[in-house]
Amino acid sequence: MVDPRLNSLHLDPERREQFRRAREVLLQSRGTETVHIEHLQENERKSNQTFIANTGGSIPPSTLDFWLVDRDYIYPLKFGLNTLGRSADNDVVVDDLFVSRRHCAILVHHDRTCVVQDIASKNGTFVNGTRITSPTKLQLGDEIRICSRQFVFLNRSSNPSTKDPDSATSHTLT
Repeated sequence: MVDPRLNSLHLDPERREQFRRAREVLLQSRGTETVHIEHLQENERKSNQTFIANTGGSIPPSTLDFWLVDRDYIYPLKFGLNTLGRSADNDVVVDDLFVSRRHCAILVHHDRTCVVQDIASKNGTFVNGTRITSPTKLQLGDEIRICSRQFVFLNRSSNPSTKDPDSATSHTLT
C-alpha cells in the first residue's frame, strides 16, 4: 500500500473493487515529478494543521498556494495527494455521516494544475453542480460539493488578485 489514506479494507467487496480501480487511476496520474515533490514536502512540513478559521475577511497565509474554503474554515492543499472524507486521517475531514470515509481526492500536480476525483463514494462528488465520473480539472472558484458540504477551490498562482484580501474570500457559500 503506497498511502495509508487509501486503504480499502473497510469496504464491502463490490465497493472495494470500485475503490481500488479509482485509487489506481489516481495514483498513476500523479507522475514522477509530483511524487518527488510530495516526498520533499513530507520532509519539510513544519505543521500538520489541517484547517484555519475562516474569519470572513482574512486572506490565507502567504505560504499557501492552493486551498479550499467553506463557511467556517480554510483548508490548505499541498502538492500531491489531498484526501477528503469522514475519516480523521484525511487531509480535509468532513464531519457528515453521509460522506464516505474516503470520499474524493484533490491532486495538486507539480505543474500547478489541480484535479479532483471521486473515489467510489456512495453519494458522489459534484463540481459546479455536475456529478463527476472521472478526474476533473479544477479552476479558480470551482465549487466542490460532497453531500451537503460545499467548498470553493482557490489558488494564489492562477490569479494574482488573490493577494487582495477581499478577492480571496469573495465567494458566497450557501
